[in-house]
Amino acid sequence: MLKGISGIISPDLLKNLAEMGHGDEIVFGDSNFPAATNAQRLIRADGHTITDLLQAILPLFPLDYAVDYTAILMKYAGDDEPKVWSRYREILAQFPDGNKQLLLLPRFDFYERARQAYCIVATSESEAYANLIITKGVVR
Repeated sequence: MLKGISGIISPDLLKNLAEMGHGDEIVFGDSNFPAATNAQRLIRADGHTITDLLQAILPLFPLDYAVDYTAILMKYAGDDEPKVWSRYREILAQFPDGNKQLLLLPRFDFYERARQAYCIVATSESEAYANLIITKGVVR
C-alpha cells in the first residue's frame, strides 16, 4: 500500500512511470488512437480520460525543463482547436516547466514519434484530437 498516489494510476502505469528516465516520452492516446499498433509498451487505462490521468500523474512526474515545449499534440485540421487542449494547458501550467508552448505534429509524424516513446497509455478519452505526449524530466 502506498499513500498519496491516485487510485486511477494502475500498478502497471506506476511501474512504467518509475522506470522512465530523463528525456523518455509517454503517450496518452484517446479512444481512437492506434495504441496497440504503435506501442513498444502498452498500458491500458480503460475508463479514464487523459485529463484525469494528467492530474493524477503530474504530482509524481516531473516535466522536462530541457525541451522548448510542454507537450506534443496531433495537429488538428479544423479551424478551432479542440476544447480539450485548453484543459491540458490549465493542468500542465500548474506544474514546473508546464507553461511552455504546445508542439503540434501532423498525424503521421505524431504516430512516428509515438512509436519511439517509452510507452503508450490507451485511455477511454472521447474528445477528438486529444492524443498527447509528455517528456519526463529530472527528479529534483
